[in-house]
Amino acid sequence: MASASGVSHFFFFSPLINRFSSSRQFSRIPSSPPNPFCFPESTLPLLSHRFRCPRPPPPPSRQNPKLGRGVSIRSLLHNQPLISPNDHWGNWTGLFVAGAFGIWSEKTKVGSALSGGLVSILVGLAASNLGIISSNAPANSVVLEFLLPLAVPLLLFRADIRRVVKSTGKLFLAFLLGSVATTIGTVVAYFLVPMRSLGQDSWKIAAALMGRHIGGAVNYVAISDALGMSPSVLAAGLAADNIICAVYFTTLFALGSRVPPESSASENGGNSVHGAIKAEDGEREKLPVLQTSTAIAVSLAICKAGAFLTKYFGIPGGSLPAVTAIVVLLATLFPVQFGHLAPSGEALALVLMQVFFAVVGASGNISGVITTAPSIFVFALVQVAIHLAVILGLGKLFSFDLKLLLIASNANVGGPTTACGMATSKGWSSMVIPGILAGIFGIAIATFLGIAFGLTVLRFM
Repeated sequence: MASASGVSHFFFFSPLINRFSSSRQFSRIPSSPPNPFCFPESTLPLLSHRFRCPRPPPPPSRQNPKLGRGVSIRSLLHNQPLISPNDHWGNWTGLFVAGAFGIWSEKTKVGSALSGGLVSILVGLAASNLGIISSNAPANSVVLEFLLPLAVPLLLFRADIRRVVKSTGKLFLAFLLGSVATTIGTVVAYFLVPMRSLGQDSWKIAAALMGRHIGGAVNYVAISDALGMSPSVLAAGLAADNIICAVYFTTLFALGSRVPPESSASENGGNSVHGAIKAEDGEREKLPVLQTSTAIAVSLAICKAGAFLTKYFGIPGGSLPAVTAIVVLLATLFPVQFGHLAPSGEALALVLMQVFFAVVGASGNISGVITTAPSIFVFALVQVAIHLAVILGLGKLFSFDLKLLLIASNANVGGPTTACGMATSKGWSSMVIPGILAGIFGIAIATFLGIAFGLTVLRFM
């Protein structure tokens, strides 16, 4: 009787059981123990009402051990770098080690020929492509978004336009002549090597390299950011251009071997240029804490003002052009105050720029550089060769001294650091400060010249 009652109850409740078993909530009752990685909708709103459980792996007997081992090794080499992107301390250590190695390398013959910036780029490129550091670590974005803009004011604390014009004399005219020569070289090189395989990036990189060969690497990045150049082309262009610059500086030193060093009679005078440089070098070596902290604070304030003005007026292309304009204006209006901060600012900027070069290398892809850089390499080679031919030809026509033209060209293509280094190593003490000031003036104007020339001329060629 009880069994009959149980059967009747079963048949009575069977429709309900079937209805509930066919419902959504009970359709995926797991036959195995619950997976801890299954989350309902209340936990993950983006998921659907159904439980989304990853399919369990097949048992070991059904796996191919050789295939699994190959996949894991391939994943380790290509997808999992030695230093994880989320390992912030590890990534920052790698970037600063690459930057410090670049600075140290300039004490060696190979490093001085290549330049510290190129060495840091190559170290970063090798570390990224060998799977040591990640190319998309958050630290890289921090460097590009914050540390690079911070370095721009630190570099330009001496950018007093009035002092540049008064102190550089004929070198200022030679520098302007070199800027014109770079512009001519850009037009001719873009006509001969149009880099059509790069698409819309072709005229953008031409404009960026024009700014690079009037000012420096900061201008290259600022122009690339303002014009919206793709990151792969940016990295490939900078890598190719640094090789061109290494060859170019070697050529300048060879041409300068015919010019003897200046006499040392003027080095003993209290008002001599050499004496001024020694005084400034003494200030650089001390690097007082108050000056250093003030330089950082002022640079941060300038970056904040540049970002605010860029956002308020809706200026496209990032805040670097606005930051450059603000620091040049302030350095011209308050030359004494900003000149007092310049030694500390330049030392800090050197470190930040080397870290930036390491990031540029770490963001590059060797296969992309190989496929992209050849046309950029040829373009930069033609551009710099025409620059040298024009500045030497017109300089001789206007009766400029050879050492004046060489330092001006070095300030154009390399910037204030390389111009100062060449003048010092050659014993041309009267060219040291003018070379630095001319290079700083180039950094102050090159971003605006490159953007304007790219949008008005190169874009329509």
